[in-house]
Amino acid sequence: MARDDNRGGNRRNQRDESPEFADRLVAINRVSKTVKGGKRFGFAALVVVGDQKGRVGFGKGKAKEVPEAIRKATEQAKRQMIRVQLREGRTLHHDMEGRHGAGKVVMRTAPEGTGIIAGGPMRAVFEMLGIKDVVSKSIGSQNPYNMIRATMDGLKKESSPRAVAQRRGKKVADILPKREDHVESSAQLAEEA
Repeated sequence: MARDDNRGGNRRNQRDESPEFADRLVAINRVSKTVKGGKRFGFAALVVVGDQKGRVGFGKGKAKEVPEAIRKATEQAKRQMIRVQLREGRTLHHDMEGRHGAGKVVMRTAPEGTGIIAGGPMRAVFEMLGIKDVVSKSIGSQNPYNMIRATMDGLKKESSPRAVAQRRGKKVADILPKREDHVESSAQLAEEA
């Protein structure tokens, strides 16, 4: 019986100590609760966690001490991770918008070498996701919680050519524009001009 407990304990430790996830502290706020004797102070933390290979999640945690709040937020983020398909492992497949409350974000694909053009909380999400090239803009709310939720909303809407092909019952080659056709058509346009 002791052997079974030990094995379960080892498995639990292996799951908790997963080094493949990186985390980024986005915001930390001091919050207060007014009680009969005065005010009690605590801390609220907002953390983004990802494996930098297409999985990302965010979480928030509150506690009396900062490290405990960060730990709670990190655990929550690991529980609610989403998978996002990346094009060439570096950018998004298509442009998209995300909304949450008054927060609205616009995310666009970018050519290689562009880097991450994003502000504050959105940059943390893209870095943890593993995106190398993206252009994004936050319109509306500057609240980090709403910005991250809007970003996640937009990322959930993303669909890869493979998923679209499967949904339509076609081949991936039928959906993606052929590069040779594009080159030929631009050459014809140049000749006509």
